Amino acid sequence: MIILSKMLFKSGSIPALKIPFIVLGIIFILGGIAVWIAAVILAKIDDGIKSNTLVTGGIYSYCRNPIYTAIMFVNTGALLIAGNLWLLLLPFCYWAFMTLLMKNTEEKWLYEAFGEEYKTYCKNVNRCIPWKRKHK
Repeated sequence: MIILSKMLFKSGSIPALKIPFIVLGIIFILGGIAVWIAAVILAKIDDGIKSNTLVTGGIYSYCRNPIYTAIMFVNTGALLIAGNLWLLLLPFCYWAFMTLLMKNTEEKWLYEAFGEEYKTYCKNVNRCIPWKRKHK
């Protein structure tokens, strides 16, 4: 098993891309930190939770789950720095798992709590990838 994993990791390494992957990894990590700060500190998500209101401003107008997105960006950055193409499959697995988890838990709770307001918000704002609103 150890020999197989060493061969796999060696086969996914591309030395010529080491520096670009490190630079890209640092950009992803810094972007993830910025998204987290925007989601937690600037958007004051704790205030929304305490007052039982749906937070839709700031970064939440571009992405419904920016904290999960921030974690995905930071982890993807770390994987890029590791410089192995095989590891870059993991962010897609994370995204798929988080999508299933969010659809079956958090999104159901928020729909029960906020009804049509949340349904409209979901139609206009992406789940994980920050993007401009679809409608205003």
